[in-house]
Amino acid sequence: MQNQNKQKIVVAITGASGAIYAKVLLEKLQALQEQIETVSIVMSDNAKDVWKFELDNTDYEKFPFKIYSKNDFYAPFASGSARYNSMIICPCSMGTLARIATGVSNDLTTRAADVMLKERRKLVLIARDTPLSLIHINNMKTVTEAGGIICPASPSFYSKPQSFEQLAATVVDRAIDLCGLQQNSYRWGENK
Repeated sequence: MQNQNKQKIVVAITGASGAIYAKVLLEKLQALQEQIETVSIVMSDNAKDVWKFELDNTDYEKFPFKIYSKNDFYAPFASGSARYNSMIICPCSMGTLARIATGVSNDLTTRAADVMLKERRKLVLIARDTPLSLIHINNMKTVTEAGGIICPASPSFYSKPQSFEQLAATVVDRAIDLCGLQQNSYRWGENK
């Protein structure tokens, strides 16, 4: 039986540039374990390659979360009956966004996103690309109209971040807030 006070969260990591966002997200979720029942991870092959290239490590293997194969449709979050509360796709490639927007559930990431939308649960896409084409914008509109939340990987600077990790956290903290987790992070007008 699911603990009613703790969340079950899916993190999908795609092959878009921005592995630092995924790393910071996993670190923060690990630190919030008292609020979380389960964190499940699914990574594309490209995501693993990008992580290795951009961060020079395979530290995604070191987190205490279960990693599911990109085609494991027996993963619990491939069904609404598993009652996962939230899904964060971080970073979210434009290809993944397009497949979600058009209902193409051809891998575990897109199937899990489809489940979140159909069950009216939190789906947060940390979109990472620039510039955006009209196709990207229309796909974002479609996902938003279906109940998803587009949270662009656009860092803020008013907290005066001093490192790449702190800069990435300005985006990741927003995604964590959107999922309803309580955290101690910079708040505009409260931190002076």
